[in-house]
Amino acid sequence: MLQGQNIGVIGGGSWATALVKILCENAKEIYWWNRNAESIAFIEEHGRNPRYLSGAELNIERINMSTDLNYIVSQCDILIMAIPSAFIFKELENTEKAVFKGKNMISAIKGIIPEENKLPAIYFHENLGIPYKQIGIICGPCHAEEVAMERLSYLTIAHPVDEMANYVAEALTCRYIKTVVSNDVIGAEVSAILKNVFAVASGICAGLGYGDNFQAVLVSNGIREIRAFVDRIKPLERDVSASAYLGDLLVTAYSMFSRNRNFGSMIGKGYSVKAAHVEMDMVAEGYYAVKGIVEMNKKYQVEMPITQAVYNVCYEKISPAIEMKILSDKLS
Repeated sequence: MLQGQNIGVIGGGSWATALVKILCENAKEIYWWNRNAESIAFIEEHGRNPRYLSGAELNIERINMSTDLNYIVSQCDILIMAIPSAFIFKELENTEKAVFKGKNMISAIKGIIPEENKLPAIYFHENLGIPYKQIGIICGPCHAEEVAMERLSYLTIAHPVDEMANYVAEALTCRYIKTVVSNDVIGAEVSAILKNVFAVASGICAGLGYGDNFQAVLVSNGIREIRAFVDRIKPLERDVSASAYLGDLLVTAYSMFSRNRNFGSMIGKGYSVKAAHVEMDMVAEGYYAVKGIVEMNKKYQVEMPITQAVYNVCYEKISPAIEMKILSDKLS
């Protein structure tokens, strides 16, 4: 029976802030790494993150914050990694590898590490030396903004060890959060990455003026791509209509809180990729993820028309209107 496991959250953005808020509902103490010393000072004084989810109340009496990543890691048994994938390599490159020995790493990233084109689980194993049996993932359907408002939300915790999955699930369960557990770490991780790609596609189509009828076809084809790709990577008895797969895809493709959909919508309305990034001032994981998925698929050779269309728009600079018209003829 697991008892007294110290939990730390690594990251200072919206999702990290939401996870800290949830964990404070149960844990007596949470360790939290934030690279911004000014943000830490503000949070400690006001109980709110000034840069992200500023409306979310945080129980500062239960939070131990630091800009020293090695210190936070050393104090914890379980680490929840919530740094956007685009910044993981930079933030961890100077971290002492030995400090991660014996830690359970729970990824809340939902992206691919672009410098090495690796899934987070593979990156943590190969670069930090964490065994796969000590790596898990948190996925939705859950938007940080709704956590801040304490609207009922659902989380899936996937981990190869049932006891650890249940422990993390219990730590994250509260009045407004319900949790389920799974052992499909790779499937949940890849699905969480792909749904961001499809949300970009959904946004592009919305920006171009496509309606709800087409969006329904797009999303239903999206879950087919998820099933085909994860089944090729990791064959397993899984139900992709479950919340961790279809539910997470739906909320990311349709919600006004979806940064990936909003990013795609700007592109559909005529913004360049660079301009959309600047306008959002937030990371759209789907942009970075689609390049990695296309590279991965050179090995697996799965038919993925939506993924390829997003890649063509984002990286080949093909007109969104032309690319989505071509895509529309491939969907059914």
